[in-house]
Amino acid sequence: MKIKLGITKADMKAVSEWCGGELYDFTGEQGCSFEYVCTDSREADGNTMFVATRGERVDGHDYIGKAIEQGCRCILCEYVPTNISGKQVAFVVVENSMEAFADCAKGYRGERYMPTVAITGSVGKTTTKELCAAILQRHCKTYFTEGNFNSVIGMPMSLMAAEGNCSAAVFEMGMSGFGEIRSMTRTANPTIAMVTNIGSSHLEYLGTRENIARAKLEIGEGIMDGGYLLLNGDEPLLADHFSGRYETWYVGFDTLTEVNCATKISNVRIECDGTHFDLTLPYTKLFDLKIALIGKHFAYNAAFAATAAYLMGVNEETIRLGLKSYRPVGMRMNISERDGVTVIADCYNAAPESMRAALDTLSEISVEGKKIAVLGDMKELGENSDTMHGSVGRYLATKGVDMLYTFGKSASLIGLGAIDAGFDEKKVAFEINIENKAAFAEKIKANVEKGDAVLFKASRSMKLEELMGAIFGEN
Repeated sequence: MKIKLGITKADMKAVSEWCGGELYDFTGEQGCSFEYVCTDSREADGNTMFVATRGERVDGHDYIGKAIEQGCRCILCEYVPTNISGKQVAFVVVENSMEAFADCAKGYRGERYMPTVAITGSVGKTTTKELCAAILQRHCKTYFTEGNFNSVIGMPMSLMAAEGNCSAAVFEMGMSGFGEIRSMTRTANPTIAMVTNIGSSHLEYLGTRENIARAKLEIGEGIMDGGYLLLNGDEPLLADHFSGRYETWYVGFDTLTEVNCATKISNVRIECDGTHFDLTLPYTKLFDLKIALIGKHFAYNAAFAATAAYLMGVNEETIRLGLKSYRPVGMRMNISERDGVTVIADCYNAAPESMRAALDTLSEISVEGKKIAVLGDMKELGENSDTMHGSVGRYLATKGVDMLYTFGKSASLIGLGAIDAGFDEKKVAFEINIENKAAFAEKIKANVEKGDAVLFKASRSMKLEELMGAIFGEN
């Protein structure tokens, strides 16, 4: 992970001031400077500060020597190695490298005010980020995080990479436990923050959906005074959340009687070119908005993005054009045609909520042939994983799916759940051995015909796109 500083070079003296660390400068220079920052020693060089962090499996401090061999002269770490005698290197030593780096990012940004949107949620945060950026980029020069820069180290790196002439920024914030979003939001100080939903991802680490909600709501702690916190108004765990520092604004279909959504989604229509819907905001209503994503649940993502833009003063036409211009990337609900077959690729992540939403899309899409679901394991669901996989199967049995293929040991419980709910067991095929992709692909391919629609959905680690590629070829 490596970024180029977006505004100007920095030096180790400034780093020590930003994070309160001890500066040990063996370079003989006043203020050893750098233009890049990295966390991978293989990317370190003479113009880069290497941040040595401790992970579950790898300790970056073990690679400080390697970074120095490659010419690195600026290092942020928790201790100075004993084998650096004679090396012309500047160290800033701190108690916790990741916390110190977050302070560095905040210090580097300094007094430069930039309206910022911070996004978290169990599913859909990346799509919401991209939709928000698609709108804001039409309004002003906007920076937004790309790829996996949504962690306690990646998000601060993104903040430092934001160019000085940007007038807005959009940051995604992921997490696996308590305290991570708190750290990121306090670094970013967003003008607008949002929690798009509370799902079941990370139950393995947090135990309950209530705990997931608590961890996600940490995002409010960094909001600037007078800012906004946007919450899903159809999620009971987010109801009645208020603060004196910022305004709480609910977004949704207004299904909870105790929550009055300030942004209301209505009249959702699923068509072959995408999802159409209306949006009611205070003092205005936007009719027939369109996004090139198929599924009712994507109206949530678009509504959050549109609301953030509205609160930042973006006009209605720019919101409309921004949403319309968005094109999905990667493996997130990407719909394409392969040899006359409609292929729905959603292989980036999976939880019970997003599985059901994907099955809704498969159910709603109009095709002449069969509707086929290829579903793999959902990860990080904790002790209730078996029950949740089974519940997806029971839901599938109600959605008009013609055939089900399950890939992985846990996914087999989806098939059993479907059969238990009345789905024809002759229309279910199981593959527990995830190393058996090629043979399983041939089994699926033999039953796919022109006019069919095939959904591929699983957690990222299942690499279901490889199964898809074996069936239809690389796209």
